[in-house]
Amino acid sequence: MSSLPQPCSASPSASRTLAAAAVGGRRVTHPGKAILAGGIAGGIEICITFPTEYVKTQLQLDERANPPRYRGIGDCVKLTVQDHGLRGLYRGLSSLLYGSIPKSAVRFGTFEILSNPMRDNTGRLDNTRSLLCGLGAGIAEAIVIVCPMETLKVKMIHDQCSLTPRYRGFFHGVSEIIREQGVRGTYQGLTATVLKQGTNQAIRFYVMNSLRNWYKGNDPGREMHPLVTAVFGATAGAASVLGNTPLDVVKTRMQGLDAQRYRNTVDCAFQILRQEGPQAFYKGTVPRLGRVCLDVAIVFVIYEEVVKLLNNVWKTQ
Repeated sequence: MSSLPQPCSASPSASRTLAAAAVGGRRVTHPGKAILAGGIAGGIEICITFPTEYVKTQLQLDERANPPRYRGIGDCVKLTVQDHGLRGLYRGLSSLLYGSIPKSAVRFGTFEILSNPMRDNTGRLDNTRSLLCGLGAGIAEAIVIVCPMETLKVKMIHDQCSLTPRYRGFFHGVSEIIREQGVRGTYQGLTATVLKQGTNQAIRFYVMNSLRNWYKGNDPGREMHPLVTAVFGATAGAASVLGNTPLDVVKTRMQGLDAQRYRNTVDCAFQILRQEGPQAFYKGTVPRLGRVCLDVAIVFVIYEEVVKLLNNVWKTQ
């Protein structure tokens, strides 16, 4: 009687292949691919969503004590277009565009570097670890890219509010800020930025990973349609806005042209609370909610699709 065929034992290379299996229908992503895909996604996203970021920043800088110049989102858009044309809604885009590409590259690259060793042998990352990896990614992007980029963006948008704007453009603004304040002048509000970006990405990656794991269930190879990715990304973005808008307001004030009024991040928060009340910590929430939901949805969709494309042309273990 012939013996039944025995199952073959897995070779080391096969084990490595299993360990590199996908969550969400894709393999564990090589950090190099994550950096490239993240940069492309970040550049496209900011060109689409910048006007909402501009309005959010204007509303956050528009303090009650001034008294406020804008009555709301529509009034801010109307007055900006009236005074500066449609191009006014894109003032400060260059500083954000120059930063958004490396910011997303650092974010996704760091996340993959941190998360890859934490995945199980099917490529699945549990929710708690995704929270920690997101936190690490947010801190890294805050220190390396976001703080100087945001400081320059806020100063240039704030400069436009003055009767005699000083900065003629991105490079002129950068040179003037560094000439007057040194490189340190581009790192105003670092503590608030680290807190904001760390919690931002911790919440976003946690929610996104939780939804992805729920959607996949027991089938880690199940494909995710880009529309599903977009809905999950928008949900993750909304959660991050509701969770850390107060930190975003404090960060914006610390990076404005009047930042010298505050001794530190805590003093800034206390002054806002004392002079404007707790509701001031949620200034700009609606435009930020619109921008961030769109932002995160676009970034995750483009990132996933670019990674799929790179997997076809860039073979890695």
